[in-house]
Amino acid sequence: MTKTNAMRLLEGAGIAFKTAEYSYDESDLSGLHAAKEIGMPPEQVFKTLVARGDKTGITVFCIPVCCELDLRKAAAASNNKKIEMIHVKELLELTGYLRGGCSPIGMKKQYPTFIDETAQLFDIISVSAGARGQQMLLAPSGLTGFINAQEADLTA
Repeated sequence: MTKTNAMRLLEGAGIAFKTAEYSYDESDLSGLHAAKEIGMPPEQVFKTLVARGDKTGITVFCIPVCCELDLRKAAAASNNKKIEMIHVKELLELTGYLRGGCSPIGMKKQYPTFIDETAQLFDIISVSAGARGQQMLLAPSGLTGFINAQEADLTA
C-alpha cells in the first residue's frame, strides 16, 4: 500500500490508525462498495462530501456511506441559509483529491468540517486515506480533533 499524505499527517500527529486496501471499481466508486470490500458495516464507513454554502463557502461533511446528506440540516449546522454540493469537476482543484478517494484529512485548505454525530457510536470508523482503494480506520475522536470537525445531525 502506498502511504498517502493523509496517512503521513496522522502519523506526524501521533494519531493511531490502521489501513485497509481494496480493489476499487471505476464504474462503482461508492462508499457502499468500499464498505463491502473492507468488511465493515456501512454505518461505520464515512464518505467525505464537499459543498458550497451561501455564507461560509466551501464546507466539508463526513457522513456514513449508507446515508444521504440532508442539505437543510447541513446548512443549519454550518450557519448557512443554503448549501449545495460542488460539481465533481471542482473536487480536485478545491481539495487535491479525486472522486472516490477524497479524505477529510490533508485537503489543500482547512475548510469548515462537520461529521455526522453517529460517528461517536463507534470505537472505530473508516474514512478515505486519500486515494481510491485505500481506507483508514481510526477512533472518531482522533479524527474530529485532528481536523477540528464539529459533530452534527447531518443525514436524512
